[in-house]
Amino acid sequence: MSSNPSYFSNHSQKFTPQTAPAVSAQPTSQPSQPRRSHFSSKVLQSTVATTEEPTIHPLRHTWVLWFQHRAPGSKTTNYESGIKRISSFSSIESFWSLFTHLVPPSRLTPTTDYLLFLEAVRRPVWEDPVNERGGKWIVRLKKGVADRIWEEIVLAIIGDQFAPERGEGKGADDWEICGVSISVRSNNEDILAVWHKTGSDEAVKLRIRDIIKRVLQLGPGTVLEYKTNNDSMQDKSSFRTTPTVERVIPS
Repeated sequence: MSSNPSYFSNHSQKFTPQTAPAVSAQPTSQPSQPRRSHFSSKVLQSTVATTEEPTIHPLRHTWVLWFQHRAPGSKTTNYESGIKRISSFSSIESFWSLFTHLVPPSRLTPTTDYLLFLEAVRRPVWEDPVNERGGKWIVRLKKGVADRIWEEIVLAIIGDQFAPERGEGKGADDWEICGVSISVRSNNEDILAVWHKTGSDEAVKLRIRDIIKRVLQLGPGTVLEYKTNNDSMQDKSSFRTTPTVERVIPS
């Protein structure tokens, strides 16, 4: 994917279902082939077949895909009650079996969210015990580019591109990413958010921001917003810009 500032809405540039789970009966396109850059060396090594039997290539974590739809402009009094679990996966094979049958974001009816979260997150909401002390990096996308952006970030997350670094003083299994969501809106933008669990750790926040920038090949003028889940609980909005929202131009 080329680095193209036209991918992002004006909010992200410097000066410049439906009611049923959104899974189609047939694959919406030919299955994409994951590139080596999406996966860590550990995941890649596990893909080497050692027998003639079909090989399952496990991921580091089990992930759960959720879905939520609400009418544009409607005031949702209980967002959590509208979230529906679609399926879970824990291997490369089960991921592609699910992902290639999903209706892509560009074909979803506003306002619809896909939410991909760790199995340890019981519900993909701010108040969940895994999420409540964390926050999210937000990228606002122009209409028409969400399909590719969503696939790129999902592959990077399940493929260990966000795995903790040794120098962070965290164990190999001390995973910081909680999940990722894409919100298809009725206005001129869709909204991508990468959620993590430790909003007070500035070094971790910046590392996650830099990985997002690298994975999505963000241009130098692209603005990323950061909002804590505590702030979202206070103003009842994941993406509303408030004085406490950080707007960061990656260097």
